[in-house]
Amino acid sequence: MTRALISVSDKTGILEFAKGLQALGVEIISTGGTAKLLAEKGVQVTGISEVTGFPEILDGRVKTLHPNIHSGLLAIRDKEEHRKQIEELGIQPIDLVVVNLYPFRETIAKPNVTYEDAIENIDIGGPTMLRSAAKNHAFVTVVVDALDYPIILNEMKNGEVTIETKSRLAAKVFRHTAAYDSLISNYLTKQSGEEWPDQFIVTFEKAQDLRYGENPHQNAAFYQNPLAKSGTLSMAEQLHGKELSYNNINDADAALKLVKEFDQPAVVALKHTNPCGVGIGNTIFDAYQKAYESDPVSIFGGIIAANRKIDRPTAERVKEIFLEIIMAPDFDEEALELLKEKKNLRLLRVGDLRMEPEPELLLSSVSGGVLIQEEDVKQISSESLRVVTERSPSEEEVEQLLFAWKVVKHVKSNAIVLTKDFQTIGVGAGQMNRVGSAKIAIEQAGEKAAGSFLASDAFFPMSDTVEEAAKVGITAIIQPGGSIRDQESIEAANKHGIAMVFTGIRHFKH
Repeated sequence: MTRALISVSDKTGILEFAKGLQALGVEIISTGGTAKLLAEKGVQVTGISEVTGFPEILDGRVKTLHPNIHSGLLAIRDKEEHRKQIEELGIQPIDLVVVNLYPFRETIAKPNVTYEDAIENIDIGGPTMLRSAAKNHAFVTVVVDALDYPIILNEMKNGEVTIETKSRLAAKVFRHTAAYDSLISNYLTKQSGEEWPDQFIVTFEKAQDLRYGENPHQNAAFYQNPLAKSGTLSMAEQLHGKELSYNNINDADAALKLVKEFDQPAVVALKHTNPCGVGIGNTIFDAYQKAYESDPVSIFGGIIAANRKIDRPTAERVKEIFLEIIMAPDFDEEALELLKEKKNLRLLRVGDLRMEPEPELLLSSVSGGVLIQEEDVKQISSESLRVVTERSPSEEEVEQLLFAWKVVKHVKSNAIVLTKDFQTIGVGAGQMNRVGSAKIAIEQAGEKAAGSFLASDAFFPMSDTVEEAAKVGITAIIQPGGSIRDQESIEAANKHGIAMVFTGIRHFKH
């Protein structure tokens, strides 16, 4: 290896790497700011214009896009015709390319980024050099990640960079440029207003390897959105406890999405992506008490998500039972120290938990493809409810119904939720028929069902659910409406003096 081309936006570790290359007798070609930095620090640098015989122009937009560069990268060294051609043209091979790209991701992540600024941070020359070098990786070593600098130097000191390393780095390059292009294409598609383009391209970055997937015989890893925002699971900071598992991550995400629904202090207890207890109160302590008392059995070994800082009194109560995870915007110092006494308890600081008004896209794998839909962030208010029964709910009953509606949205269909005093008392989830879910929720509520409120994620196909509700004294129902047999349910509610409101939207969740 005799010649290296270095051009990096992120200059982490580049000075030490360049000095290491120079000590091994490698000539260094460089551009712009990288060349200036290296020269100032005593590294001998050949400017790119000396190689191309052409100045950097158009504010640096054109500097490496030249035959003297790309012929030096793409020439097949053991092909006589290629050797003759570059020799006749006075082109020297380039053996090592060290490039990272303009910070497009960091640019578009800024809150007030302009379209012009985003466009200016689309790198052209960098990806072109990377792809040229990676294509010819049998003869050219290409580095896009500073973590690989020591590996390259070590192998060079021992003789040469191995073909295994070159192949691995080439694959990394094409992943890197594909991800880079994905961010650009998605940004431009969004700016153009095209909702569902012919190709859907996404990129995720590995956050961690997982011990196994949903079950021990399944391999798994966790990848995160490179543009993820605060308040999402991938941006959470783990303060204590064992590494998260596949099921932990899945459940924690479901709990976060539910607790974001509430403006008041709220706590969600969750098992297997279904809430087993939800409560809101004047304080986070009150909210936790309600969530716990909703189902003291199912909460054991579950996950807690709070939308307020965990204080010491709440931590003292939480510590009394076995939990897998506690998530909150933050923890008081005393609360944190107290909870850290439980060795394996995972504590996650998740930051701001306000619900984003713009829905994310949700991806669900199917055999040979993927389903894509907008996240269900639809909100309703008291003004949007339609009273369909002779008895209208009171203002207080409407607030209770809206609380139940927020919870049932996050329960697997068919879903029925019973609530009372802003606390879940019965959850019927994932049944094949709606009345079956209602019976489960009613049985769980027991004597508390009298005077409670019922929410259904979808309409009643017949009046049987209303009849079951009437048997135990449920006073008001919230459901989407829209069945061809709505009138039967309305008449049943009128017969028993139950107030019923329609939302006009449903919340299927599979």
